Parts: sequence; structure tokens; C-alpha cells
Amino acid sequence: MRKAPVTMSFPPLGAGVGLKPEHYDAALSARVDGLWFEVHPENYMVAGGPRLGWLEAVRKHHPVSLHGVSLSLASEAEPDADHLARLATLVRRIEPALVSEHLAWSRWNGSYLPDLLPFARTTEALRRIAAHVGRTQDALGRAIAIENPSHYLRFDGHTWDEIDFLSELVSRTGCTLLLDINNVYVSACNLGYEAQSWLDRFPAEAVSEIHLAGHSNDPALGSELLIDSHDAPVAPEVWRLYRRFIDRAGPRPTLIERDGHVPAFDVLMRERAVADAALAASAETQEVAA
Repeated sequence: MRKAPVTMSFPPLGAGVGLKPEHYDAALSARVDGLWFEVHPENYMVAGGPRLGWLEAVRKHHPVSLHGVSLSLASEAEPDADHLARLATLVRRIEPALVSEHLAWSRWNGSYLPDLLPFARTTEALRRIAAHVGRTQDALGRAIAIENPSHYLRFDGHTWDEIDFLSELVSRTGCTLLLDINNVYVSACNLGYEAQSWLDRFPAEAVSEIHLAGHSNDPALGSELLIDSHDAPVAPEVWRLYRRFIDRAGPRPTLIERDGHVPAFDVLMRERAVADAALAASAETQEVAA
């Protein structure tokens, strides 16, 4: 496992949006400074076909980020070798600006579960996940970013604080962090802690990307349980947390995620413009402070 330097340099990206098939034509013709697109690589890990062709066409005009959902880095088993090989092929083909994955597991005894499942933050889990991150980075020839998860219930067995766990993972592997601020807000509401205080402790120097998304109430429990549903606009509370973080950390590439009730492209771009304006204000603040 090779350890990369912890000091990060970030690509010059502004605010981006998730690329959806219904928006390919609009994305292809868009010409906006700083705009970039993110996709799940699992949808493009093929030898050819129209979907991959569209991604390559968009990539000619805009940076692309790959955000994985199935490496299962917290599993007992090592990352699937065939999956890693196909992901590495896509990385070489697309040359993405960023590559990221979730801190979760989804494979067990050869079976794949269509969810991002939690684990106990123990030293054993830290060693295992660090090894899996290292194996992934070796296969891809680059650092990846690890996303903080959403939490829906208290989980017994943790021996590490979450932020300490993520910081140690960065130190051991040279990975970066993908800070999902909607996940922070959802988790804080569900588990009963203060989101702003948690975010103020987050290691800004390791953050290479930020995600913003909407959430929803659980159908049965209502506001007692928030779901990271990605099917609504970014909530005002999440915007406030975002602006507070980038005021402290400086601008970071920021993605607007929408996976359900996907609106028209121009609606997403208006929400993206809010993030881009916040990034510009943060950059100005950083310049004045310097």
C-alpha cells in the first residue's frame, strides 16, 4: 500500500451537477466557467455503446468526476479485482478530475446488497478499510476521496470518533475526503448532535470535494427520521452549513446531487449558480484575509 503525501492540491473546479441521461444534450452544449459533471462509474464501465459515447463527448468540453457506489470498502473482503480493473480502464479513458467512493459496505459472502451499509468504527475496521483504499489507489494510480456517510440510528461498537477515524484514514493512505454536508445535517438530526459544531471540527485541509443535496422525511416517522433522498432542492439549513464551511476552508469543488424527481437542466443550473456564487464569495474572503 503506497502512502501519498497528505498535502493536497485541488483541481480548478467550481460548482457542478450530477449528469443524468435526460440532460446529455443540454450538458453537451453548456458553456459555463467552472462547470463540471459527476457520474457513477458503474453505469459506464463498459467497452462501448451510446452511454459511454455521450460521457466521452461531454468530457471533451467539461471536467468529469467519478463517484463510485459499489467498491464496498468497509467489507471484510478485498475490493473485487474485476471491478477494480474495469474502473481503472474507465479512469484511463475519461481522465476524471476527481474519483470518490463511499465509506460503507455492500458485499457479503459473494452477494451484493443494493445499499450503503454501516459498520463499527474500530481499529480493526480502520486497518481493513485503509488496506482496501490503498489497494484501490494502487489500481487506479491516484488518490481517491472518501465520503462521510449518512447515519440513521445509533450503532453499538464504535471505538473511534467519526472525524478522528476519517482523519486517521487520510493519514494512513493519502486519500482525500468528500464532505457531504447534507449527510452531516441528516446524521446530526437523526442522532441528536449539533451539525455546526461537528462540521467546525472537520479536517478542511483534506477535503477535495463537497456534495450538497436535498433530503426528505421518513414516510412513517416524519421529521423524526430524515432520509438522504437526493430528491429535493438543497435545504436552507444545508446551505448555511455549506457557507460556514467554505468561509473557513476556502472554495472546494462542489456538486449539486439530484437522483430523484430530477428537474429540468436549467433548474439544476440555477441551484448550481447559488453554490458557484458562494464559492466566489469564499474566494474573495480568502483573498482579503491573505
